[in-house]
Amino acid sequence: MATTLDRSPAADTLPAEIWFTRCPVPTATGIAYKLGWLSEAFAADGIALRTLQESGSELGRHHYDHRLPTLIREGGNMLSIAARAQGEPTRLVGLTWIEESQLILTRPDTGIRSAADLKGRRLALPGWSRNDIPAHVRGTSIARGMSLHGYKGVLASAGLSFDDVELVEVADRLRNIGGSGRDLGPRRSGLGRLWPIEALVAGKVDAIYVKGASALDGARAAGLVVAVDLDALPDRRFRVNNGTPRPITVHQSLIDDHFDLLVRFLAVTLRAADHVAAEPGRLRQILEFETEGSPEAVDRAYGRLHEGLHPTLDTERLELLDQQKKFLFTYGFLDADFALEDWVDRRPLDAALALNASQNSPALA
Repeated sequence: MATTLDRSPAADTLPAEIWFTRCPVPTATGIAYKLGWLSEAFAADGIALRTLQESGSELGRHHYDHRLPTLIREGGNMLSIAARAQGEPTRLVGLTWIEESQLILTRPDTGIRSAADLKGRRLALPGWSRNDIPAHVRGTSIARGMSLHGYKGVLASAGLSFDDVELVEVADRLRNIGGSGRDLGPRRSGLGRLWPIEALVAGKVDAIYVKGASALDGARAAGLVVAVDLDALPDRRFRVNNGTPRPITVHQSLIDDHFDLLVRFLAVTLRAADHVAAEPGRLRQILEFETEGSPEAVDRAYGRLHEGLHPTLDTERLELLDQQKKFLFTYGFLDADFALEDWVDRRPLDAALALNASQNSPALA
């Protein structure tokens, strides 16, 4: 059960609501929310916990630009890195690492069964997004960025490079994301609809990159097979992508004005991660909702979920995120580069860990 901080800001300084947002993937924040722990943690102070995914409002655009002062975001790093590169005053307060079924798919008749077999083959590269969110056209080209980095890692694992394959550009399936009349939040965007499965089935390409439970459902329905399982690659550097590692970011004003509330939020998130580690079998229903995948796909995609759900800011995860940032800048997904260390603020997570430790202390029991 969630608990609250012993010390709270004065009631007249508390915000009426705290917002959070997450992508349709497993996150500690999403699990804590579905368990009811986050709402409970703030209810006594009269603070409403609201999520962009279920808000049904135009505020959904802030999942992309992070301009909502009381917003806490746990999601793909492409959007959070792009927002920081655009000059948004955000801070990185945690990183998770969740293996979530990154795959190279092919048709049964291609004979591609390993990374080495990709040499000389045609790989689908989704086109650039065209949407009406200013300054985030490139940063929101999620399918392109993920596919490109996925191929780069797989090829490198076999001693290959982009010089050894043919990248075939295909239309971005979410080209109109953020367009008129469409919910700007990520909920129900459909990861299974993100990938160019039709191009592979039609024989226009020989292989595609996909990620997540709903993509597995789509692949199964289309009769596709797995050529390479990136999660099986032993070197984590080959698996760095939009969701690995996955950042938790906040607006600077939330740290400056409501530090204790952020600490409370992170403390509950950490306890939700503990819950997953202790009882992973109870979470299938939550994961089906969060990922939009079938029970079978969830079991396959997230069998190791509990291993990396706890947010940290350890050296390895920061180095891997820096690898992703450099990739995004090199391949044109960012308007500018920035120093990763200037983005990090360790204080909220350190305080959340200390809070949970104090509440679990036998001396305080």
